[in-house]
Amino acid sequence: MLVLGIDPGLATTGYGLVRKTGDNFQTVDYGCIITAASLPLSERLLGIFNDMNAIIDKYLPDVLSVEQLFFCKNVRTALQVGQARGVIIAAGAKAGCPVYEYTPLQVKQSIAGYGRAGKKQVQQMIRLILGLKEIPRPDDAADALAIAVSHLQTLNWHKLLESQK
Repeated sequence: MLVLGIDPGLATTGYGLVRKTGDNFQTVDYGCIITAASLPLSERLLGIFNDMNAIIDKYLPDVLSVEQLFFCKNVRTALQVGQARGVIIAAGAKAGCPVYEYTPLQVKQSIAGYGRAGKKQVQQMIRLILGLKEIPRPDDAADALAIAVSHLQTLNWHKLLESQK
């Protein structure tokens, strides 16, 4: 199964593709979609949408795993991240790709075994789980890989819930 993990943001959206075969995790690709602050909001959102479509078309992931907006100190930032999440989810829907959402707490619990784990702990665990020589950079890409791995770690729960419907 190939999962596209997304750490949404207006300025920087991290993405990470992770494939799981049996018990093995493989990093396929990761990086960031960057939008310029000088552009109007509509153009920044369109850029995220178009880049997400290109990534989905290139890799054909089985699912998208997106971080939920948990809290934000700045209302304006929260709204902008929410809008970025919207175009990301729309890109997944356009491709017919199921979208799963996880809170930062759920991701930390899944990756580090502790919902209040620090950023460095989670990044170090991602490095170990994926067998990487170094912690992935930038942080947004590392977070996106964690979101993808988190989905793969909880896949059995999803299958169980689906069988109960």
